[in-house]
Amino acid sequence: MQDAIATIKEADALFITAGAGMGVDSGLPDFRGVEGFWGAYPKVKQLGLRFEEMANPQWFEKDPALAWAFYGHRLHLYQQTTPHRGFEILKQLSHAKPYGHFVFTSNVDGQFQKAGFAKERIMECHGSIHHLQCSQNCQGKIWPVGSLTITISDDFRAQEPLPRCPDCGAVARPNILMFGDWRWESRITDMQSQRLQQWLESLKTSHAKLALIELGAGTAVPTVRHTSEEVAAHFDTPLIRINPRESFGAKIPLAMGALEALEALANGVLRG
Repeated sequence: MQDAIATIKEADALFITAGAGMGVDSGLPDFRGVEGFWGAYPKVKQLGLRFEEMANPQWFEKDPALAWAFYGHRLHLYQQTTPHRGFEILKQLSHAKPYGHFVFTSNVDGQFQKAGFAKERIMECHGSIHHLQCSQNCQGKIWPVGSLTITISDDFRAQEPLPRCPDCGAVARPNILMFGDWRWESRITDMQSQRLQQWLESLKTSHAKLALIELGAGTAVPTVRHTSEEVAAHFDTPLIRINPRESFGAKIPLAMGALEALEALANGVLRG
């Protein structure tokens, strides 16, 4: 913890990377393991579907009522969730840095934006549930989810009317990268990636010192961990990896939950 505090204090910029564990302290499920997923979705357990099988674009063609029961429930859950205090701590840590911050997250829940982080400073590598696209990706369009409400029956079926593509009339889907997904429209994420690369290049040009905090990123879908490790190596900075079960593989491992670790960091950096 003292190494982490010193690294953040000395930094000119903060790179925040986050996986599903970041939302646990807000009450969100992290779908850890098949039993964790089935605990959150007992109706899906009855169907014998694992997360990677349920989070598949095929359902929007084979059974859109089932697909939208799953994603509609998640949309409503994320809309109703209040980000925990750790998000505010990250903003406070970031605002003290002359080169600011950037967020890289695999989460599709929009919690960083809801907590007040500027959308221009966030890259959502798997897209966002708060945007829709055509399930056939007929025109490459992406549009905001707006006031969409999905009514879900007791047998875990989304009721009509389901969202539709305004161009071809096919069922719409969240603009999320799913498993086995060939029709995900990546345009927003691509633009976010360009902004992130420009920010990182500006830090290099300015010889700015970077601190890197990774929160709740597991090994099951290792995109966030790999990105953290690559950037840490590129800037020759120690990776602060916050994860209660999988903190291994970093120079500064903190085997803690996100909120607990961030409160300890705030005590050392902001008040120490």
